[in-house]
Amino acid sequence: MTFRKSKDDLVCVSAVRTPFGRFGGSLRDIDIYELGAIAMRNAMERIKLGPGMIDEVWWGNGDTTNTKDPYTPVVARQTMLKAGISPETPSIAYDQACTSAMSTVKYGGRSILVGDAEVVMTGGSTSFSTVPFLLRGIRWEGKRHSSFLVEDPIIPLGYKDYAPVAVDSGDVAVEYGVSREEQDEFALASHVHYGKAWQRGFFKREMVPMTFEKKDRKGNVVSSKSLDIDEQYRPDVTLEGLARLKPVFGSKTCTAGNAPGMNDGATAQIIMKREKAEKLGLEPLYTIVATAAIALQPRIMPVSPGFAIKKCLDDARLTIDDMKFIEINEAFACVPLVSCKLLSNERFLKSGYGEMVKEASAAPILDNDGQKYLALKQRLNVNGSAIAVGHPNTASGARVMMTAAYNLKENGGGYAACAICGGLTQGAGSIIWVE
Repeated sequence: MTFRKSKDDLVCVSAVRTPFGRFGGSLRDIDIYELGAIAMRNAMERIKLGPGMIDEVWWGNGDTTNTKDPYTPVVARQTMLKAGISPETPSIAYDQACTSAMSTVKYGGRSILVGDAEVVMTGGSTSFSTVPFLLRGIRWEGKRHSSFLVEDPIIPLGYKDYAPVAVDSGDVAVEYGVSREEQDEFALASHVHYGKAWQRGFFKREMVPMTFEKKDRKGNVVSSKSLDIDEQYRPDVTLEGLARLKPVFGSKTCTAGNAPGMNDGATAQIIMKREKAEKLGLEPLYTIVATAAIALQPRIMPVSPGFAIKKCLDDARLTIDDMKFIEINEAFACVPLVSCKLLSNERFLKSGYGEMVKEASAAPILDNDGQKYLALKQRLNVNGSAIAVGHPNTASGARVMMTAAYNLKENGGGYAACAICGGLTQGAGSIIWVE
């Protein structure tokens, strides 16, 4: 279906990110405020946009323990100030877990549409490497030094009052008929696709390399290195090696190999109306056709990207066949696979959204078209995704969108469906169009 442009369309004019670092890797000593500021500055510099042009900042960040100021650190504000954005600019740090950076586009765009802002900085940052250990419950208990219990808040990654996300996701994978073997094959493909994309220079469009300098006591630079590749990528991964890995945290299918790592990184996207972009002489990278923020029963996380895409398709009156590419974040390999099973189910696509929400909450939605499922997989994450790229969770939603956009640029334009799941079965989706 041909897209009809309008001066009131929401468009993205700049989308960049840092390389994503491995846990304890090259980015481990970078302060979370500065990490996000790097992405913000790069987004503005790429289009020669002065910091004073930013009217609002919507910023994804789900952790305050690793900040200098754990109690109300106003991460978005400190980040934008370091980026040089005017102190008079309102900002919000937004926590919707992994969906955050995609949802900032939705809510930042809403500010534009209601007339509160013209130019909005969106995105997010995460630094797993700087998360500290915790000492709980000692403020009032007067415990002796020998009785302290040290807690690591990121192992196992999940929520205290619920099962680990790896357990729930593994269970849902089995219910939807997505085997451990298929997940391992998909994980291998993520690394293979990423390697080919990096070799042809694809990620130079979205990733701004970082340089690290080592100085002596006098402040002289004695060595430097540049990081222009995501550290999660493993060129030597094999299917046999993946098959030998044991499931994590009691999951039925999810392993360290068919899941992403705990990564560090930041993403930034600048959005405005098409009319504003034209006045500023800026070429839109992509048009935001539809966005959705959804939530379902807490244990069925892998289905949420499928539901978010369905809502976007319904709102935009488009079909899954109109999508040239599909980008679904690989929170685990089973997430895009389960969601693609839904998106190859004709009844799911044609039924009412609310009806399907009720059905999915009670039982798996099965009977997908096997041939359509295989065809969708051919358009899914064709340059690799989080298993190879990495997953700094509150930054990843924007990464999914920019990867889809640059992929469409490379392949003659068109529509792409983007989606990401979030903790306790939240979901964010978007449909974008590139001319």
